[in-house]
Amino acid sequence: MEFSSTAFVDDAHSTVSQTFATQKTKPLSWRIEQLRKTWWMLEDNKERIAEALFRDLNKHKHESLSFDMSGIQAACLEALDGLSEWTADDRPNRTDAFNFFGGARVRKEPKGVALVISAWNFPFMELFEPMLGAIAAGCSVILKPSELAPASQELIEEIVPLYLDQTAIRVVTAGPKEMDYLLEKHWDHIFFTGSTVVGKIIYAKAAAQLTTVTLELGGRGPAIVSANADIDLAAKRIAWAKVLNAGQVCIGVNHVFVDPSVKPQFLSALAKYLDQFLPQTDGRPPYYSRVVSERNFNRLEGLLEKTSGKVIYGGDRDVKTCYFAPTVVDGVLPSDSLMTEELFGPILPILDMTLDEAVSYTASHDHPLAIYGFTSSEAEKQKILNETSSGGVTFNDCLLHMAAAKGAPFGGVGGSGTGAYHGIYGFKEFTHLRTVVTVPGWFEMLVKFRYMPYTDSNAAAMVKFTGPVTKVPFDRNGQTTGLWARLWSTFF
Repeated sequence: MEFSSTAFVDDAHSTVSQTFATQKTKPLSWRIEQLRKTWWMLEDNKERIAEALFRDLNKHKHESLSFDMSGIQAACLEALDGLSEWTADDRPNRTDAFNFFGGARVRKEPKGVALVISAWNFPFMELFEPMLGAIAAGCSVILKPSELAPASQELIEEIVPLYLDQTAIRVVTAGPKEMDYLLEKHWDHIFFTGSTVVGKIIYAKAAAQLTTVTLELGGRGPAIVSANADIDLAAKRIAWAKVLNAGQVCIGVNHVFVDPSVKPQFLSALAKYLDQFLPQTDGRPPYYSRVVSERNFNRLEGLLEKTSGKVIYGGDRDVKTCYFAPTVVDGVLPSDSLMTEELFGPILPILDMTLDEAVSYTASHDHPLAIYGFTSSEAEKQKILNETSSGGVTFNDCLLHMAAAKGAPFGGVGGSGTGAYHGIYGFKEFTHLRTVVTVPGWFEMLVKFRYMPYTDSNAAAMVKFTGPVTKVPFDRNGQTTGLWARLWSTFF
């Protein structure tokens, strides 16, 4: 596979940098035009995008249309609808005299030249949706598709120049070796979706130039099935999440903690729904995705061969076609090979744990991108929320905090990433908040005490001007003071 030459990368970076310097990308008219053209780029190429995803991942059109296309188009429309409000200046604390008379405001300015690096599991969504945030913010952009999805990469290289402004939005291709050269360039923001291992490399490279970074990583996201769950529904929804894209989903279910009292019922229902989704009588259903590469196939097979658990469902696989059936492994212990890394595939380890034990385990390991709690108990939901940390949480279903929650941020925390996007949150990732004040000349008489020579009276006036108050409604022990406050705390 051939990648962009160093000369091509130099030209692309130089071009978008020079374009940003001309202010071309800042007017709302330019941003609106590019967002609209992105919508049509997807609309005009739906069939070709679906075909590319089928070639790369054996992904069925049902998944391609819903996740890789319509979701991005919906994000385009959301950005177009909100752009004027997102980009408007904020007015901080208008009751403050200086803010009021100084016209204090916060401008929303583009950070500059952005690099967006996509992953292979959703090669269009994870490239174009961050790009929408960059365009909405007024940045110029270099897009780097995943080389592990070659058909998608080839199509992206072809269609982006046909629709989007090539002076400000360019596509470059690169493998691991070429990425070093690309990352040596100066960037004002880098948005990366991928593995934690590569994320650390990018973070280190960015730190050398003090470049801000958004990292959308992953982690070992658990499903926690309580004894108080609707067991049949939990099994159905977990089975769907594991089958989707052959488990190659950053917010997928990595493993399942099941309360021992309901485990037999859960495993029976899980097998029932896996049979329903992928009927064995049909051989290998054409709508079931394949593992992306032989390398990843071998990684998964190696982990499976080392497990001390027992395969109780599936296990059929073929390295020649990278077909890897959903494989349920029971009796898995926390020290098992299947629990050493994010699986990112169709293997589903089952661990016997009560909700308390599952929460304790999850809290003591790297924060995952998602947690899925299955329970009808509000107290158990609060326990999961209060005692763990994760990018997001969906109760009694999977994936929907990312796929269906409109106007909500999506991102990781700790080992699962930093920063968030979707809608206005993507816009904010590529935006610098710049405080601006305009101080009138007559304000001089109000602040003349700031000048030397310093005196006690001027110091007192300066202290008063900067805002501290001498009377506060609490004492040294942090308790509320004042008659009305004491009455309120007593009776309410």
